[in-house]
Amino acid sequence: MDGYRLYPIFRFDRQHGWQNNPDPVTVEEPLEIRLTFGPENLRENRSLAITMRTPGQDQDLVRGFLFSEGLIQHIDQIRSIHPVDTRRESGRGHTIDVHLTPDVDIDWTSIERHFYLTSSCGVCGKASIDAVMRHLESDLFPMEPKLAANTILSLPDKLRQQQSLFSVTGGIHASGLFDQDGELLLLREDVGRHNAMDKLVGSLLTMPALRKNMAALVLSGRASFELVQKALLSNIPILIAVGAPSSLAIDLADEGGLTLIGFTGSDRFNVYTGRQRVE
Repeated sequence: MDGYRLYPIFRFDRQHGWQNNPDPVTVEEPLEIRLTFGPENLRENRSLAITMRTPGQDQDLVRGFLFSEGLIQHIDQIRSIHPVDTRRESGRGHTIDVHLTPDVDIDWTSIERHFYLTSSCGVCGKASIDAVMRHLESDLFPMEPKLAANTILSLPDKLRQQQSLFSVTGGIHASGLFDQDGELLLLREDVGRHNAMDKLVGSLLTMPALRKNMAALVLSGRASFELVQKALLSNIPILIAVGAPSSLAIDLADEGGLTLIGFTGSDRFNVYTGRQRVE
């Protein structure tokens, strides 16, 4: 199936200890959206955006994206829509080419201000990872620090207990930075997963003294490619998620030497990369 891929992992739980089993992981890959537009005699073809998604129903995704962003008002303004295979060495990466009718008025200057195309997101997974790796230090992570399994099991509850907004609303994400003993160093909350982590990273930049004690970043949700990227660029060696990682998140963590842990609860967790840092 395109929707998931099996990864070898180390699973720990209090009852059985360590087990080595394959784990089905949701696939995350980039999709480039290209537009052909303009009058019949002045047609242009440009890249509109690149979005991370799970493969499947890509044309529906693009139609919905164009409509919800106000680029089209009805389906008849799409003259044709079809996939273009842009697979590279990694075997991943696709483009959807959309031909719009001449009556669609595209203000490209406004579009470029609205859509942010990050340089770390190429048209294939390998290109995305390579772009991130070019910005990292060559000896980014030694296999230190190490965390005890029982410490890891305790972190999601510690994070939840410190979430002041979650206790009131029940609808907000958190990113928490912990030391090797499981003590909270820094916590930030936001309705968006990426925003919560950006707030934490921004705060960390103003508090460099915390870096000497930081060991792990704990996420209240899942671990996506972008969140692993932010951890790597911030020199955080261990990323622990309450939810699942995506396939591209695992690939990037493995390439960057990050310890990636998912499905973390009070009695079990999965180690996807960097098992050496878990005692």
